[in-house]
Amino acid sequence: MLGSSWALSTKETYGAGLLVFQVFCDSHKIPEEQRYPISSNLLLTFLSSCAGAYSGSALSNYTAGLKAWHLLHGQPWIINAKELKAIIEEHLDLNNPKDTAIFTCTTTSFYAIAHLGEFTVPSLKLFDPLKHITRTHVTQKTDCNNLPAISFSLPSTKSSPQKGEEAYWSTQEGLLDPKAALENHLRINPAKNSAHLFAWKHPSGLHPLSKKELTKHINQISSLTNLPNLKGHGLCIGGTLEYLLRGVPFNIVKAMGRWSSDAFTTYLHDHAIVIAPYIQASPALEPFMHITMPPVR
Repeated sequence: MLGSSWALSTKETYGAGLLVFQVFCDSHKIPEEQRYPISSNLLLTFLSSCAGAYSGSALSNYTAGLKAWHLLHGQPWIINAKELKAIIEEHLDLNNPKDTAIFTCTTTSFYAIAHLGEFTVPSLKLFDPLKHITRTHVTQKTDCNNLPAISFSLPSTKSSPQKGEEAYWSTQEGLLDPKAALENHLRINPAKNSAHLFAWKHPSGLHPLSKKELTKHINQISSLTNLPNLKGHGLCIGGTLEYLLRGVPFNIVKAMGRWSSDAFTTYLHDHAIVIAPYIQASPALEPFMHITMPPVR
């Protein structure tokens, strides 16, 4: 009776959350008997692993789906919501200059499908406004339908060291919205337009954000939540996967990531989840499959 009372869209959302949870458990070799009923530590680890790849509303829906499964199967739900929220939020203080710079750089790199090195500097003393992104390099663009996108003009990249390249993202839902993060960062860390985009207020003066400082901080958080350390291409891979899971056409994701070939597919660890919407008996995305799927070779 309980399951039949849910709307089809609710079942689909809950089902997606359960699927992502099962893939997470499989990839971390978590035994079946330890998955249900889910413990607070396992749920926290699962949500932490998703935090860089899914919106806040998606994580809330995934948690609701797991809770619904427990209720439907008579399993105890022993998660304290207030405790859960407090633990998730305790690792970053978005009123702290360095924390907010790190958080903003991370969300921007993720949603722009960019490498960390493109938004950070090698070291504090090597900041060069001719090679590294500054606040002058950020603009808002609007298309003919009045849809906005934030553009980042990267002065120099590995693929185009002389001319540079453009990266961009749009507003997202939930706590990981890069626009809200960027606005907060610029408020907490005001600076001249010529300053590094993610420069933050240090007691000794303004510091450009280095890749070493960011990865060190993120990996400290990872160790506290028993997650793998952040790899060089981790955010780029995560952003690619996030957009593909939303059903964004492959060629659009390829353009956003500035991939010169189809090599980006080799970075994906969840091919089955990406392809799932296209291979159902009645594909939900059938009208758009000829556009979204890559060409047959």
